[in-house]
Amino acid sequence: MKIEQLYTGCLSQGAYYIESNGEAAVIDPLREVGTYISMAAERGAKIKYVFETHFHADFVSGHLTLAQQTGAEIVFGPTANTDFNCIVAEDNQEFKVGNVTVKLLHTPGHTMESSSYLLLDENRKQIALFSGDTLFLGDVGRPDLAQKSTMTQEDLAEILFDSLRAKIMTLSDDVILYPGHGAGSACGKNMSKETVGSIGHEKATNYALREDMTKQEFVKEVTEGILPPPAYFPENVMLNKSGYNNIDELIKIGKYALSVSEVKSLMKNKRTIILDVRHENEFVKGYVPSSIFIGIDGGFAPWVGAIIEKTNTPIILVLQEGRLDEVITRLSRVGFDNVLGYLKGGVEEWTMSGENIETLNSISPSKFENLVKSNKGIDVIDVRKKSEYLSEHMEGAENIPLTTVGKDFNTHVNTNDNYIHCAGGYRSVIACSILKRKGIHNIVNIDGGFDAMRNLNINISEFICPSTL
Repeated sequence: MKIEQLYTGCLSQGAYYIESNGEAAVIDPLREVGTYISMAAERGAKIKYVFETHFHADFVSGHLTLAQQTGAEIVFGPTANTDFNCIVAEDNQEFKVGNVTVKLLHTPGHTMESSSYLLLDENRKQIALFSGDTLFLGDVGRPDLAQKSTMTQEDLAEILFDSLRAKIMTLSDDVILYPGHGAGSACGKNMSKETVGSIGHEKATNYALREDMTKQEFVKEVTEGILPPPAYFPENVMLNKSGYNNIDELIKIGKYALSVSEVKSLMKNKRTIILDVRHENEFVKGYVPSSIFIGIDGGFAPWVGAIIEKTNTPIILVLQEGRLDEVITRLSRVGFDNVLGYLKGGVEEWTMSGENIETLNSISPSKFENLVKSNKGIDVIDVRKKSEYLSEHMEGAENIPLTTVGKDFNTHVNTNDNYIHCAGGYRSVIACSILKRKGIHNIVNIDGGFDAMRNLNINISEFICPSTL
């Protein structure tokens, strides 16, 4: 028996490959399925099943493509409704994969079709649980993604409470736990950085699995502090239910090299976005006007979903040479399939054609320190998450998280320069690009962000205000 976790850091997502005696199964595959097919081929195994824990909201799964290319059957839990053929399994239904058995446990609560898969060896010993978004390490799935408008997050939380206690907490402590996500995912709020655990450890440490916890306490704690889901989540759910285009076709379309004149023509459509995915240090030096920066080397795909929101938005890419396939692939993971092409020759070609570029005013942490010491009245905007801000922040800084900066900054517009920072410099450049696109130009990016300011030994007692909460 072989179990392999294939973890994708950009999405904080775990897919799983199970193999026994010439047969294999894949759980929650990514949209690009070549890795799973190659793994099976190298070992002479046939992929028999594609198990889906639920209709994913944060990424587009590869279930359809994998089934089409291998002949595998797609399995969803009870109540699932799709526009394609699949097995809608019953609670406790079992599937043979070589000498092992995969048993579906219906564990609704994150969504109503949510299910976990229990792996039994040839002697029916419980080996591992693939819990999807029902149970994470340190947390449980968010219960506010109901696909029926009649259900509230409190309704789902109550159902999740029952699922955890009836189906998961009854399992043996030594059962290995393989969750659908780890820290960084928007599908939970308190996930561990670890990606593999055990049922026993979660019983002992997970706040949501306390034995003395009442259902009312569970509902309150699980629903408290949930941030609104990104706008692209419902669109990804529909793609996973209804189907999508093959990723190879998307790459072919997106590889179209656009001339400067073609880019200018396409930009007449106000919905079209120029997405610059270079490193932030390159972007600040010069970029095509109205571009949005989201660097490929950061938390790229989730930030695209959070910032651009509509998955059918027409996108023109500005990028480093040799990374086109990677960028299109990672956009497709979150359902952004409408890539029109890329600017041939990049920013250099744009300037050689006589077009103007914009730059982003940035300041080093040391210069910012001197500025603060000489002028206590400057406007500082912290675009980190609220939890980061509450942990510690610069005295006097206003918190406008990146996810809302495009909307909420309108209430803050003034004639002074606004100094914008995040933790390390990635999110602040995204924020500045959004504001510049909106016509707000009195902004200055702080290089390296909060971390760089601390590393330079800026007087913490003077500039940092620990949270009292």
